[in-house]
Amino acid sequence: MLIPAVVFAQKNELPSIRYNKNQLVYKADSLGNKIPDYSYCGYRLSETKIPQVPVKVVVEYRSSDATQDIQNAINYVAGLPLNPDGFRGAVLLKDGVYSLAGRLKITASGIVLRGSGEKTILKAAGVNRETLIRVLGTKDFRTKHSTAILNSYVPVNSYELKVDNGNDFHAGESVFIRRPSTKAWIDKLRMNDFGGETGWLGWKPGQRDIVWEREIAQVKGNTIILNAPLTASMEEKYGSGKITSVTWPGRISNIGIENLTLESEYDNSNPKDENHCWFAITMENCKDAWVRQVQFRHFAGSAVAIYESGSRITVEDCISTEPISEIAGQRRNTFFTMGQQTLFLRCYAENGVHDFATGFCAAGPNAFVQCESVNASSFSGAIDSWATGVLFDIVTADGQALSFKNRGQDGQGAGWTAANSMFWQCSAGRIECYAPPTAQNYAYGAWSQFAGTGIWHEENSHIKPRSLFFAQLAARTGKNMSAFQNEILPFEGESTSSPTIEQARELTAKSFVSPLQLTDLIRSATQKNPISLSTQNAVSISDVKINTENLKPIVTPVSIDNGWLVQGENILKGFRLDVPWWRGNPRPFAAEKARPAITRYVPGRVGKGYTDDLQQVVDQMVERNSVAIHHNYGLWYDRRRDDHERVKRFDSESWAPFYEQPFSRSGQGEAWDKLSKYDLTKYNPFYWNRLKEFADLAEEKGKILIHQNYFQHNILEAGAHWTDSPWRPANNINDTGFPEPPPYAGDKRIYVAEQFYDITHPIRRELHRMYIRQCLDNFKGHSNVIQSLSAEYTGPLHFVEFWLDVISEWEQETGNNVLVALSTTKDVQDAILADNVRSKLVDIIDIRYWAYRANGTVYAPEGGKNLAPRQHARKIKPGKRSFDSVYRGVSEYRTKFPDKVVIHSEGHYTDYGWAIFMAGGSLPVLPQKTNKEFLKAAIYMHPFSTGDSKLVGLQNENEGMILFASQKQSISVDLKKYSGKYEVRYLKPLNGELLSEKEEVDGGKELELKLPASEKIIIWIKKK
Repeated sequence: MLIPAVVFAQKNELPSIRYNKNQLVYKADSLGNKIPDYSYCGYRLSETKIPQVPVKVVVEYRSSDATQDIQNAINYVAGLPLNPDGFRGAVLLKDGVYSLAGRLKITASGIVLRGSGEKTILKAAGVNRETLIRVLGTKDFRTKHSTAILNSYVPVNSYELKVDNGNDFHAGESVFIRRPSTKAWIDKLRMNDFGGETGWLGWKPGQRDIVWEREIAQVKGNTIILNAPLTASMEEKYGSGKITSVTWPGRISNIGIENLTLESEYDNSNPKDENHCWFAITMENCKDAWVRQVQFRHFAGSAVAIYESGSRITVEDCISTEPISEIAGQRRNTFFTMGQQTLFLRCYAENGVHDFATGFCAAGPNAFVQCESVNASSFSGAIDSWATGVLFDIVTADGQALSFKNRGQDGQGAGWTAANSMFWQCSAGRIECYAPPTAQNYAYGAWSQFAGTGIWHEENSHIKPRSLFFAQLAARTGKNMSAFQNEILPFEGESTSSPTIEQARELTAKSFVSPLQLTDLIRSATQKNPISLSTQNAVSISDVKINTENLKPIVTPVSIDNGWLVQGENILKGFRLDVPWWRGNPRPFAAEKARPAITRYVPGRVGKGYTDDLQQVVDQMVERNSVAIHHNYGLWYDRRRDDHERVKRFDSESWAPFYEQPFSRSGQGEAWDKLSKYDLTKYNPFYWNRLKEFADLAEEKGKILIHQNYFQHNILEAGAHWTDSPWRPANNINDTGFPEPPPYAGDKRIYVAEQFYDITHPIRRELHRMYIRQCLDNFKGHSNVIQSLSAEYTGPLHFVEFWLDVISEWEQETGNNVLVALSTTKDVQDAILADNVRSKLVDIIDIRYWAYRANGTVYAPEGGKNLAPRQHARKIKPGKRSFDSVYRGVSEYRTKFPDKVVIHSEGHYTDYGWAIFMAGGSLPVLPQKTNKEFLKAAIYMHPFSTGDSKLVGLQNENEGMILFASQKQSISVDLKKYSGKYEVRYLKPLNGELLSEKEEVDGGKELELKLPASEKIIIWIKKK
């Protein structure tokens, strides 16, 4: 059948493709753009079959937790040498339902994880959301040299690039080709905003660069020839591209997962349960890998998700059914790729959301071939910004859409989702094929309702070749199409509308038998492409000697010593990190700039700006001189509410990153964000387990978690703060008794603090009591967790009293003691400290919502006035701080309450570390290299007055003295009460390091010391 190259009135200007005499014939436009060759996808570019890798180790079924057995087997194979073909060997799992309380990682090349068939079931157990199997190399690529691309125009499907000096490159070299996203290009696409107040979602220069990975096939002079085509044009007026040679030593390859079933446990009573495993398989920093003959059940996120560092990966003959989650954004993207040159072949999905999807700036080509989506809740296609070279080939979306279009602000400002992409012989309830400026999209042989300005050919027709992917692959590899006839469902050709009697009889007979379904074809793969279960020369993991020694570090507890917060003999010092509690973007350009957030969740992603790797967070704290993290729960769960609208959402397409709330969703009803309502009596395991895990890791390194139990921001100021709050009656099943609809002042502001802090309301009182106890239960046995009432707390005295009473009740019942910080307005703080009973519960006085001004007056707004800290600051000017004013505040409380820790957190506290330290305050920001012996000596000292505002000090008559002098050339030091000999040393406040000057002095008299610096200097007089 000949496909005409006729498209509206522009028939001579647009790219096209036709099939003539069993050959694909491409027509370029006037600029040389062609329909891309999408066949450069899959394991080793689909040029070779997936190999049968010999088994090296066998894992027998065990009824108890099998995580360690399987991970040990993977590690065993990882320790074997690589064969010349790039493989080490396979792990074979015998039949059985393996329960995995933990999760698995493949981090070395050449490993295959193989089951014995669909009855080999790996079941992710428990409430752990982590991915069941992570294929994870290291992101350590190194660029060598980079040069501009000199072509004034690089057409779509081009293999050739001109550079200034071809001698800089050589055949076989790996390169990145970067297509920039400039302002001129964004303007052309009109992606700056999406109407109304959406500029914050608009595309920004540099945020949507396309980066292709290729190998250099040949260098001819100054022309570089690539091994695979580019899937988008590059035009000089929109910014010249760059080509960069690269090495990637930590990237892994030749990985396989095959011949088994992956499942997740879940709460059978809640069909929207999300407290279980979300992703079955994720792949990052890997190349030339596969997943085949795998079935997936009950996951919340993806069956297989390939991220931007994944390339040349095949996912074939896979079935995903019965996902368990909310029907919402970032869930059930069943077969998903952000990578390039990935192939999804013969995959079937039921009850997903975006079952077959490309993600953010997927460079392409990427191909979905002979795939089927049944009963999905949303469309398949390109779901995020500017994926290029996407092929949907014989893909069916039963009752749903296939889509390449401009999504506008949907999908967090996805805008144009696809360029130079093709729907080939696809069927769907609706096919949306729109063409963006500067590119094209195509639909050939589409069966659907139609929408879009793209290029349409032969709609409602069966076209030849049946599969574009395999026709292109056949042409590229020099094979006949018949070599691939078993790769797709058989098609006998169109039926005539005027059959003969014999034809009608024959067709009638056939109508009694259901046609072969895709699931039948997938399941037949075990016979057509059987996977070897031979264990010849393999060992059993039970016979392999594994080093099971797991030495946990001996942890010195955090404690209070002489009014200092210490770990052993170390005064804890450094910066304190505040977690982000709104805003965020899960795309790579934003993630790399994000701050740590312990309970932030980006489904399927781990690392900076995503779901933080908590060990990395702690290590970074050590590296960057950070001592603590202030944690409070997020202002709202979903990034859509960052627009500060108070409206009920149109749909449940929630945007990540999610700032998880302390409470679990109930699976019942519909909250204002269109997900199910919260149950305030059930606590979110992800949220609390993440905090506990961080506390565990942080304690080993002497780092602190300051746990703010509440976040007052929800109940004051902008009405949107309350809109999605779990405590709002519209969002929970617990009858919290607040007015509904909310009494937004001026239809904009919220003032429910007084009601929130009202402990006479019986339901709310008990919910508060249960929640406070959860805050305590979660960290039982942790010495490094400081419990603080609330971030931004300017509330009333009675709620602080209630909070302390619940803590007292819990401590008496459990026999455990916790570190309690009093962080309130000054009037409330002083009232509690004057309370003989409740003051005993307070370990730490946190000066946060008041301070002395530099002019000697006090900035001290009153508590319980229903104003937020910044609202108070607009009414009462906070004024400026100084070394003296900060010192005064800390030293007053440190002197009055010598056994309590005092910290100063108000304003720019990081500028006044030495003032805080010299006043006896804890957690001061001091230079990272401050002398350790000097800090150790300070533990035994108390602040004292020298009578000179330019000279402040710490002392202990048995140990010595530390003085901080400002603008002095010499000082007098009274050592009359000190006996013995002393050494005088000096430190620079700027770096905390000792100067070379030193002298010996005798106690029992007054000294005159000439100082080595007149601006600022620290004098340490230590006993010899």
